[in-house]
Amino acid sequence: MPAVVRGGKRQSGKGQAARGKPQGRMDAVGRMDMSPRVVVACLIGGVAVLAAVLATGARAERISASVQEKFDTVTVGMGLKLDKVHVTGASPEALGPVQRAVGLYQNQPMVSLDLEAVRQRVEQVGWVKEARVVRLLPDTIIVDVKEHNRLAVWQLGGKAQVIDADGLVINGADAGRYPELPLVVGKGADQAAADIVPLLRQRPNLMQRVDALVRVDERRWDLRLKGGGIIQLPAVDQDSALIRLDALDQRERLLDLGFARVDLRTPEEVAIRPSEGDA
Repeated sequence: MPAVVRGGKRQSGKGQAARGKPQGRMDAVGRMDMSPRVVVACLIGGVAVLAAVLATGARAERISASVQEKFDTVTVGMGLKLDKVHVTGASPEALGPVQRAVGLYQNQPMVSLDLEAVRQRVEQVGWVKEARVVRLLPDTIIVDVKEHNRLAVWQLGGKAQVIDADGLVINGADAGRYPELPLVVGKGADQAAADIVPLLRQRPNLMQRVDALVRVDERRWDLRLKGGGIIQLPAVDQDSALIRLDALDQRERLLDLGFARVDLRTPEEVAIRPSEGDA
């Protein structure tokens, strides 16, 4: 039976108390039908092994199968069995795949769980950049994930994919669900986007007019505006070129008036071609 898997914040300790855990542990020990002396011996042995495992980080596979089975029986009887998995840090779109990747089920012995294996499975999910898995005794596993940030939508050969700040494609991300992300087009645009997108985000008046950022010859950018104009940026020192554009826009309201092309490729020079209606 799968463990109860939830996203969001952890529940308070009051919820655990309401379930009556201490009484359930004693009932479980009673059902094992052991004499008091055997029960005490098992508990002492179980606590000792538990302390050794938690102190040294030794994995379950290093303990012989027979000892492991007895140990699991004792710890489960003590109430150390999985009941809940909490996933934190996941977006609504990533939560389902992360929960499925956890791969744990209810009533598994808590101490024997291989947390490293869980972490590796979660990090295989395309959304996840890194994950941390914590064992919270007696019955809870916390899976905290950090997702790849969504930088832009990259279009190449008619295929659109969401990329992060390192230019990596985020597998499983539907580009159609992110209309607010800038569109970068062309070969090499995925790797170069991290340099240009932050510069445009510093200029919201310009950013809101950009329809697509087109990579030209894998060297530089053309900014294609929604109104049809094109801003040609140089291959280097794009920030200085955009500063010149800012100054011109403040003086002439260039972005409001419109143009066919603004050429910023030559340092210290701005060449403007008016739109056909202004010619």
